[in-house]
Amino acid sequence: MSTKNFTQLYQEWQAEVAKRLEKTPERKERFATSSDIEVDNLYVPQQIDDAYMEKIGFPGEYPYTRGVQPTMYRGRLWTMRQYAGFGSAEETNQRFRYLLEQGQTGLSVAFDLPTQIGYDSDDPMAAGEVGKVGVAIDSLEDMETLLQGIPLDKVSTSMTINAPASVLLAMYIAVGEKQGVPSQKLAGTIQNDILKEYIARGTYIFPPQPSMRLITDIFAFCAEHVPKWNTISISGYHIREAGATAVQEVAFTLADGIAYVEAALQAGLDIDQFAPQLSFFFNGHNYFFEEIAKFRAARRIWARLMRERYGAKTPKSWQFRVHTQTGGSTLTAQQPDNNIVRVTLQALAAVLGGTQSLHTNSRDEALALPTEESARIALRTQQIIAYESGVADTIDPLAGSYYVESLTDQIELKVLEYMEKIEQMGGAVAAVEAGYMQREIHKQAYETQRRIERGEELVVGMNCFRLEHEAQPELHRVDPALGRKQTEKLAALRARRDNALVEQTLAQLRQGAAGSENLMPLILDCVRHYATIGEICGVLRQVFGEYRAV
Repeated sequence: MSTKNFTQLYQEWQAEVAKRLEKTPERKERFATSSDIEVDNLYVPQQIDDAYMEKIGFPGEYPYTRGVQPTMYRGRLWTMRQYAGFGSAEETNQRFRYLLEQGQTGLSVAFDLPTQIGYDSDDPMAAGEVGKVGVAIDSLEDMETLLQGIPLDKVSTSMTINAPASVLLAMYIAVGEKQGVPSQKLAGTIQNDILKEYIARGTYIFPPQPSMRLITDIFAFCAEHVPKWNTISISGYHIREAGATAVQEVAFTLADGIAYVEAALQAGLDIDQFAPQLSFFFNGHNYFFEEIAKFRAARRIWARLMRERYGAKTPKSWQFRVHTQTGGSTLTAQQPDNNIVRVTLQALAAVLGGTQSLHTNSRDEALALPTEESARIALRTQQIIAYESGVADTIDPLAGSYYVESLTDQIELKVLEYMEKIEQMGGAVAAVEAGYMQREIHKQAYETQRRIERGEELVVGMNCFRLEHEAQPELHRVDPALGRKQTEKLAALRARRDNALVEQTLAQLRQGAAGSENLMPLILDCVRHYATIGEICGVLRQVFGEYRAV
């Protein structure tokens, strides 16, 4: 490719950006450094070879190495979506309102363990866990309380829920209906990634095949009825938290993504019908430049897969859109204020890598759920990066770095090697059933822990630079009586609802699950009549059975 041809392409890209700015202007009329040096929207190399457009290209254009949007953060900053949820729906609603008042731009809901595995708070299996690691949601009544006073046509919501994702999404849709917000206007994400539960996290309910059916039912339903919703957040985050490397995180996540795409195609869906609603979830870890490079490599690999292998025609189908959360496993209970520094570096790497939304962990999360003060500091970390650092003023500022480009290429090669192994095994589902990815992660986690114990890998404040005496920080405590209170609420709900109608809707769901129809309308009908998550998942357990790890 000649310099002249590249110049023409660059001018064409700038012309397209100019057209876009007529509708959605940039955040500022002029970007400049503290010394009043003007900051251009994009920097490109002086000498161009043929590989540049093939491997790097322009932001907002295939293969998206430099970002999925043509203006990136000059037009709109990433969504600051702080993950929150604890205790009752009332308490979490107060925290949500507080974070929105402090400048958070999207909600992210953490559910308690019983909710995540489809049990009501009064189930014996829920004893001692109600409201501990997230908010307890048993019915539409709790969801109404959780979202009270929050306009669902203006705020997007991410929900970290997997096995019962269809139930929680149905509850969210039903709350929107009660607010007068049609499902077509709802925006947000459900995690809905069951494969990584088998691989790394463990909050599964049903076996793989019926679980994949629920996921593709959601794809089809949302494509028609909830078009602004991201129907899955294919998650490398928990894979990384379990001990994987950056390469394994990308490889196993994309392999899972392929499995979901192929399941949807087998269910008869068109690639361009559901692919634009796929999203991803990555970890922000400590090795700064590797983290930046992994985002760039993942975008490039996914774009090529979707366009070249699956024949997707719509550019939105090629885009790897990603939410990032800083690394929980990197936080230390020792000297917890050090975690503020770790989180800052991890968040900065995610921004330089081109994330679409971001959660920053709180300093005290190795000890307990975050206090209000800790959550505010975590949010302020993002805001300082966004408004004070200048890193959001130009697109992909580290492009062209010899190191970053080399890392991007090397990560891509190693990821493709892993993905080839998984394909030879029959794909991600077969690899999960064989325990391959689990074994790879466990081996890496063990090796990392051994390096830390031998002092070969340093963790400041834990195995080096320790203090003899540390002050105990103030910690957040969950109401120990919450389980009893939720049980009482459930009893009152069951006493006043139309139980005959609930039983009728559950029977229809049971019949549908035994057949092949899309289950989302049936689940939505159950939810509207205040069937509980335990009752709905109980019906599906009867039909689908439960998964037991080998």
